[in-house]
Amino acid sequence: MLESAVEWALPMVISLCEFMGIFIVAVSALGSFGRYLKSLFTHAPCDIKFQLANGLALSLEFKMAAEILKTVLVRELNELVVLGAVIILRALLSFLIHFEMKQPHSS
Repeated sequence: MLESAVEWALPMVISLCEFMGIFIVAVSALGSFGRYLKSLFTHAPCDIKFQLANGLALSLEFKMAAEILKTVLVRELNELVVLGAVIILRALLSFLIHFEMKQPHSS
């Protein structure tokens, strides 16, 4: 009974996590672009690159959560290998973004 409940609810939770990740990327990208346009006219210093990287890092965390939840639904070794590769790539991207964020940024 618990297994069927998990199989029923988990795809919705996974989709929700992935949607939140997509939403955060879109909001971060649009917000950063808006700040960029504003800085063109006001010439005020603004660290747009850091703000965008911060949003991307957060969205990757939601996408990673969805991938981790997908491991519960894996039935075959093939699926697990593909899922593992995706998780490794997203973790690498997250590491690179965090590395970029730690670089000195202009204010």
